[in-house]
Amino acid sequence: MTAPGQLRTRTRTHEVTNQVPPLAGHDVASDLALLDALDREGAAWAQAEIHQLGLLAGLPETLERARLANEHPPVLRTHDRHGHRIDEVEFHPAWHELMTTAVSRGLHAAPWAQSEPGAHVARAAKLFVWTQAEAGHLCPVSMTYACVPALRHAPQLSAVFEPLLTSRAYDPGLRIPAAKSGLLAGMAMTEKQGGSDVRANSTSARPAGDGSYLLTGHKWFCSAPMCDLFLVLGQAPEGLSCFLLPRVLPDGTRNHMYLQRLKDKLGNRSNASAEVEYDDALAWLVGEPGRGVPTIIEMVSATRLDCVLGSAAQIRQACVAAAHHAAFRSAFGARLIDQPLMACVLADLTLESEAATVLAIRLAGAADRAARGDAAEAALLRLALPTAKFWICKRAPAVTGEALECLGGNGYVEESGLPRLYRDAPLNSIWEGSGNVTALDMLRALLRAPDCADALLAETDRAAGGDRRLDQAAALLRRELKEARTAGPAQAQYRARRLAALITVVLQAALLVAHAPAAVSDAFCAARLGPDAGGETGGPAAPFGTLPDGIDLAAVLNRANVAAAR
Repeated sequence: MTAPGQLRTRTRTHEVTNQVPPLAGHDVASDLALLDALDREGAAWAQAEIHQLGLLAGLPETLERARLANEHPPVLRTHDRHGHRIDEVEFHPAWHELMTTAVSRGLHAAPWAQSEPGAHVARAAKLFVWTQAEAGHLCPVSMTYACVPALRHAPQLSAVFEPLLTSRAYDPGLRIPAAKSGLLAGMAMTEKQGGSDVRANSTSARPAGDGSYLLTGHKWFCSAPMCDLFLVLGQAPEGLSCFLLPRVLPDGTRNHMYLQRLKDKLGNRSNASAEVEYDDALAWLVGEPGRGVPTIIEMVSATRLDCVLGSAAQIRQACVAAAHHAAFRSAFGARLIDQPLMACVLADLTLESEAATVLAIRLAGAADRAARGDAAEAALLRLALPTAKFWICKRAPAVTGEALECLGGNGYVEESGLPRLYRDAPLNSIWEGSGNVTALDMLRALLRAPDCADALLAETDRAAGGDRRLDQAAALLRRELKEARTAGPAQAQYRARRLAALITVVLQAALLVAHAPAAVSDAFCAARLGPDAGGETGGPAAPFGTLPDGIDLAAVLNRANVAAAR
């Protein structure tokens, strides 16, 4: 019997053993593939700042903010207590803390105000690192980044708003845009009757007589409705046009933009997505009237790059989580990571992460140089970006599911962080162009801009002779590109997904052969391009963990290590 006031002694069954320490207190930016690519793409000067952000992303306090922001999702407040319409979205303080870090570190539109070569690459690396802290709050950050090149089609508007969009001040709340210290931008394109077919939009844009327009309609998805400005499509007298719509008008009154509801989404829970209605909402024309899609497509392209970066970051995060668990967990008398079958699975995930990272940062480099007038890089981006969006974003759910399984039952529990990652995984594949949309966009690039294929092949040719399997796959790619340009429309469309996959995997292999350690490039080519790859056009059909014999597993797994904070 235990004496009164005395604590009962715990039995040995309550001792905690063979549990994995939290993955915290590490530098998320200690990623060899990322850092090497950063150097190649001209942004080595940003390494110190990226490591600072990586240490911040690995802090336990940051992980707690991410948890709170997702467990306390945004709430729509349509009216105040007196019955006045306010249409505001209320966020947990953790959301605002995450946003403050993202904006103050220049993850939004800051590179557009920088003159240094590699500024967009540095920003991409920061986004890659900070996504691994919490992904949902980066939606308005990405939208703001993408807004600037589209807004430049209206120089007078750009002169007013671009300095505030590129400001590193996070200034939430609905106030007169010109009176704030920093602005965020969103986008509203799709409508319930059209979806990806934005030319079916029915929102009307009526000239107000003073150069502005009055928009009336219903948008099915509005990205980040708490933003200050939005790029919106509407039907002007000349046809579908692009407009800039403010939440608050220059006189301080609320614009006639009404939030109908927030979407109840599978994942991305910390971020708000809304249905909105416009009732003679004031907006200003961006670009030529009747040319709305070509104008806003620059925003779409930039957000697609962020989708690639976000999915590559998630693949890395899932891979590291699985490797960390296996390094500390023991079963059947040995650490999981030392057992051949688990090592094979983890090495396969690591290869996928390495390939996604090098291609994502390569495309960020192309975007940086294209923004500075490099036509060849712009041509490469035009073709490689939609294919990378197609493939890498589709690989993220598969990688995350496999990584979750590496943790066993622990991975299925919310505390591990993997369930949130798994729910978020499909988002980037759907957002700003689902698989079919991006595959068809790739076909348009091939048919309308032949220099795109030339730029792609020039990139793969840089690794020619480095691996026999890559050379064979590159030859196949040349044939497939030619056939796609000469095939009938129906046949080309039918094969579009296979071609998009082939382009991406060959380009990933070429980058790895040219730049990665031999053990990594050899394993990737053997698993994705060799006779055991499960198909000649687009990577393995087999589950992860079915690598061919002869892979240097230890050398590959070394790439999944993260360094502890010092």
